[in-house]
Amino acid sequence: MLTAKQHELIRFIQERLDETGISPSFEEMKEALDLKSKSGVHRLISALEERGFIRRLPNRARALEVIRQPEDATPTPRATRAANDAVASVSTTMTNAPEPANDVIEIPLHGRIAAGAPIEALEGQNSLPVPAALLGPGEHYALEVSGDSMIEAGIFDGDFALVRRTDSARDGEIVVALVRGEEATLKYIRKDGGRVRLDPANAAYDPQVYGSEEVQVQGKLAGLLRRYH
Repeated sequence: MLTAKQHELIRFIQERLDETGISPSFEEMKEALDLKSKSGVHRLISALEERGFIRRLPNRARALEVIRQPEDATPTPRATRAANDAVASVSTTMTNAPEPANDVIEIPLHGRIAAGAPIEALEGQNSLPVPAALLGPGEHYALEVSGDSMIEAGIFDGDFALVRRTDSARDGEIVVALVRGEEATLKYIRKDGGRVRLDPANAAYDPQVYGSEEVQVQGKLAGLLRRYH
């Protein structure tokens, strides 16, 4: 079962693809569904993608494909009206497809995280604008990296780690690990029976070994943002 908004969004996307051959931008989807922010659109798209109704085409910021329609899908007046208005506004003499839109969404920015000895990851009210193309399905948040223990994995002090929220991970994945309920760190995770080893990516640092009950996975690394000054 899809929610009413999920039904409305998938119908709107399909109608735009049928009419113009181009998927709508996040701004157009936000307006069509009367949502307050683009992050709401991102959540709907992620949910539809996870359930196999749509997929994002790689290497393009504005490219969605409807894989299948819900069996009980029916046209929605709002989506149909929005699609018709958008199509009517396009010049009939236009022969070239428009440039892809650089859709950006805001994700929560929760303080700093250690790439070294564990430090506290602060919960905050700030947000970070992120190109939607960098994020896959699921809920995401960002943390500012502090330290150099992951430099051999290409993660440097001052980078912003884009993290997909999850409480599980496979061996060898880079995770946000909460240690003893107090401190968070960004490391490779390895599990060995009742022990958990958090491995750095810098020969100058030693692995950190804890009991499995002392470590809680809070997310997996999904991407990085780097600012150059």
